[in-house]
Amino acid sequence: MKKTLIAAAVTALSVSFATQAQARDYIAVVGSSTVFPFSTAVAENFGRKGTFKTPKVESTGTGGGIKLFCAGVGVDNPDIANASRRMKASEFEQCAEKGVKDIVEVKIGFDGIAIASSKKTKAMDLSLKDLFLALAKDVPNPDGSSTLVANPYKTWKDVNPALPDTKIEVLGPPPTSGTRDAFAELAMEGGCKQIDFIKAMEKEDKKKFQAVCMGVREDGAYIEAGENDNLIVQKLQANPKAVGIFGFSFLEQNQEKVQGAKIDGVAPTFKTISDGKYPVSRSLYFYVKKAHVGTIPGIPEFVTEFTSEAAWGPEGYLADKGLIPLPDQERKEVAKAARAMTPMTKP
Repeated sequence: MKKTLIAAAVTALSVSFATQAQARDYIAVVGSSTVFPFSTAVAENFGRKGTFKTPKVESTGTGGGIKLFCAGVGVDNPDIANASRRMKASEFEQCAEKGVKDIVEVKIGFDGIAIASSKKTKAMDLSLKDLFLALAKDVPNPDGSSTLVANPYKTWKDVNPALPDTKIEVLGPPPTSGTRDAFAELAMEGGCKQIDFIKAMEKEDKKKFQAVCMGVREDGAYIEAGENDNLIVQKLQANPKAVGIFGFSFLEQNQEKVQGAKIDGVAPTFKTISDGKYPVSRSLYFYVKKAHVGTIPGIPEFVTEFTSEAAWGPEGYLADKGLIPLPDQERKEVAKAARAMTPMTKP
């Protein structure tokens, strides 16, 4: 009797979900502002074919998008989450706790994080150490001792005499952004490790090391500019002395307005990001909720479109928008696993 009641309840839930799904006949995508233009381009091409409705793509930031994605299974929750970094183990666990268990991870390519300024000014040439010293909450004491002090630097020249005597004013993404996470890991931590006594902390006290290396100053030098990278571009035009942080694709799309700084002597270009020479580059992803396949129409077909050579290949329409393609063999392997809807293991 008990088994019969449980079976009936499961059937009722399934029917309920199927009935709900009839109210949504399009794919819902949330997440990274960096992946947003790529996902939107795929959605538009997908919709133009006429078989399925154009997916709805929202820019919520990587962290915010994954949180929405992990909230549960059902028509009220997104089907796909875009991400400008890999899903964290803690996020994977949160998904599982809410019943989101079969998650398909699709690595789509590479992107660089540009440190950009208006074309009205001279392009900067920065090191990772410069970036850390300019933006960290706590920095090595200028007296040369192995101690930390609240960041005293007001201008770029204070950080490095070779840099301009202009106020440090950096417009960047908020903590919910994958770009912020990647910038902290690649640029801030990269510069941090060049300071011997801080680098030594990594073995002695990893939590303290990460807090020092990834802690961003809160005195107004770093300004959280939201998830809208186009807004940062506009603000750089209005304030030529400011610097902005955003994905390479936005630099490509706005190259008549803004320019990317060299980092450790390397400019952000399609080539330097694809061959790994540009120090601040990262992988991009999207995540699919397998439980929604077969209920929300068009999910497998959308994944096939995104992983087609016409889209993400070296000559594809996403390359025109600034996506750096994966190597040929990796693209084949990722496409095969994605189209088979092979669930990921814990990150």
